[in-house]
Amino acid sequence: MTQNGKQTLSALVENKPGVLNRVVSMLRRRNFNVDSLTVGRTANPFVSRMTIVVDQTRGSGKRIASNLFKLVNVIDVKVISDELHVSRDLALIKVRSDDAESRNALTLICERFPARIIDIGPAVAIVEITAQEDIVEAMIKELEPIGIVEMVRTGVVAMGRGVRIMEADDYRPAVEAIKEDSGSYQVYGV
Repeated sequence: MTQNGKQTLSALVENKPGVLNRVVSMLRRRNFNVDSLTVGRTANPFVSRMTIVVDQTRGSGKRIASNLFKLVNVIDVKVISDELHVSRDLALIKVRSDDAESRNALTLICERFPARIIDIGPAVAIVEITAQEDIVEAMIKELEPIGIVEMVRTGVVAMGRGVRIMEADDYRPAVEAIKEDSGSYQVYGV
């Protein structure tokens, strides 16, 4: 299930300041090579979800998961790449499009990939692609001859398929702490 020697982990963490720093510091101390790290909110405002892609030559996903579990703010960790899952990477790519030939080539490439041109001007166009990491990489290789001017990628997000659910619906310690401190609800960022 691992792809290109990489392991994908998903961690539910408390949505509090400093949690991301603690996770990254642990990965750095253990000398794990992080290929991608994304963080986003979940349906529960007190919980965030991290998707971490690491080079498996430095350590197994289970070893990394056990190290993450030692952190106080980590609620749950799963090695997603060990099970059936869906993963996506988003890229915005600015490409040279200052002549008819480059515009035609760009249009043909976008038709072959799950991509679309979202902005086009007299000199450059911006292409958006959301797909598996290897498909995004293949499109980037095809766009290189046209001339990539600028690129930004989100990193991989992954989720188990079917009934494989990773959610912390019952996680409420943060709510109680906030009530005691201020008497009202506040949501803190990661």
